[in-house]
Amino acid sequence: MRITIATLLGGLVMFLWGAFAHMVLPIGEMSVRAPLNEDKVLAALHENLPNEHAIFLLPYFDMAKHDDPKAVEAFSAKAKSSPNAFIVYAPYGRDPMQMGYNLFHQWLSDTLAALLIVLILIRSTINTLRGLYVGLAFGVFAWLSLSVPYWNWYRFPAAFTFGTLIEQAFGWLLAGAVMGWWLGRGVKQGFASR
Repeated sequence: MRITIATLLGGLVMFLWGAFAHMVLPIGEMSVRAPLNEDKVLAALHENLPNEHAIFLLPYFDMAKHDDPKAVEAFSAKAKSSPNAFIVYAPYGRDPMQMGYNLFHQWLSDTLAALLIVLILIRSTINTLRGLYVGLAFGVFAWLSLSVPYWNWYRFPAAFTFGTLIEQAFGWLLAGAVMGWWLGRGVKQGFASR
């Protein structure tokens, strides 16, 4: 029961922090901007992208042509002189104001991640400070393994990448501290009753 409650508390803390970071603070929207003419951009996407939910990179290079020096040279020249885009495209609409589906999946994701941290914490001396350190480590790990590669390879803006560091590191620091506190209550000689 102690593990279950710690997991639920950690997931809830991270979920609430994420909501605060996106709805009150500008962290989740750092570098997010509106296009100059949204209707034209949407029409161009509809007319020029396949009717499938996919990721599109512009300019695009077909890796099957990697051994063709002329194709590589032509792509390099185009990439140097063209804008760059990473497009997550869904050809169908959905009302983003109807967030029930997304909120449930975010809570579930946060809670499953919290469970991983709890499983690490129960194998160590449990206290609030240890939870804080482990939570922070997980937050920075998540950022280094996902957000930094997106910045590096797909040219995500530095401000957006830094915002994800704040969101992940601080959120998991808070959640880790709460989980460590909960697990460490009444612990004798470093062992928690489960």
